[in-house]
Amino acid sequence: MPDPRPLRIIHCFRSPVGGIFRHVRDLAEAQSKAGHEVGILCDSTTGGRYEDKLFDEIRPFLALGLVRLPIRRSIGIADVAALYRSFKEIRSLRPDILHGHGAKGGVLSRIIGSALRVNRYCVARIYSPHGGSLHYDRKAFSGKMVFLLERFQEMFTDAIVFVCDFERDTYIAKVGKPRTRSERIHNGISDRDFETVHARPDAVDFLYIGMLRDLKGPDLFIDAFARTERIVGRPLSAMMIGDGPQKAEYEQMMLERGLGRRIEMLPAMKARDAFAFTRNVVVPSRAESMPYIVLEALAGRKPVIASRVGGIPEVLGEDNVALVAPDNAEALTAAMTSALTDPDWAARVMPEAKGFKAKFSTSTMADDVTRLYRDIVPKSSRANGIPAPRS
Repeated sequence: MPDPRPLRIIHCFRSPVGGIFRHVRDLAEAQSKAGHEVGILCDSTTGGRYEDKLFDEIRPFLALGLVRLPIRRSIGIADVAALYRSFKEIRSLRPDILHGHGAKGGVLSRIIGSALRVNRYCVARIYSPHGGSLHYDRKAFSGKMVFLLERFQEMFTDAIVFVCDFERDTYIAKVGKPRTRSERIHNGISDRDFETVHARPDAVDFLYIGMLRDLKGPDLFIDAFARTERIVGRPLSAMMIGDGPQKAEYEQMMLERGLGRRIEMLPAMKARDAFAFTRNVVVPSRAESMPYIVLEALAGRKPVIASRVGGIPEVLGEDNVALVAPDNAEALTAAMTSALTDPDWAARVMPEAKGFKAKFSTSTMADDVTRLYRDIVPKSSRANGIPAPRS
């Protein structure tokens, strides 16, 4: 018989921006609505006013609260202080589940969870890579060290959750076949995201939305936009929405190519608000795991052009004409040109709506993740000879 007891769940991650932050917010809200008590621990030095608004939206669902403290991106001596402060905060909350997201989140959840076990307190330790450390080159010294650490931490891991087949396959290729339990549970988005977003009368031809850094391909977007203009023989319009460390470089790139008036740049905003500004969404990433922007765009019935990287082919389908070779401005140009000149292009790009929703909804994701929690908590309790903590 399923255990009806509400679980006490803490999600740990470093940077409250991008896909990991979206993933955790969706999970936290769904788990809270299902009757569980949820908390978040993350970095206090990342994000701005936009992220602060997102935290305000999720606070009502955080019965265990929001803890923010400095967590650096790179590995260093400061991690010791972050671990100690995190341990004190988490110990007082007495969680059943510590779910770490990304490399730093995974370290926090597994080390702290293991320290709690030493103190005769049972907690299940879950890790979701979300790409993260898996982007390292396994031939480089830094990559070899990172993957050795990943392998070592499996000793302190009760389950690894991969968000797509690509992430699982990459982990196996670079780290090795998991020696602990592992499952693939696709990212999902909420029912409200599946409402069609209609384009405004003044909508631009193409939209890039995301982090402004080369890994995500804003430079490829600008290059392909200029090439597409030359092919179609008329001025086009585009918009780039987001923030990031290389924003000034992309602004300079547009000025040098005379595109400043035809590509507008706006700060980060909610994806659904951004979709109303465009007729096509472009995701030119050089590397990804399972990007939420693709799911959100397709749920809002926006045609998507994307690089063939990460789990994107699992969403669009391996043979989708909207998938292009990564780091290839010419291939991206060809797809953008087709989107403008082929009247049937969008109809061929869009996945079948009903099947897409069934596979990539938040409810499906949260149910599968919570089922995993339920399966692990009693096993962890029996292994340690102590009952799982109750609120």
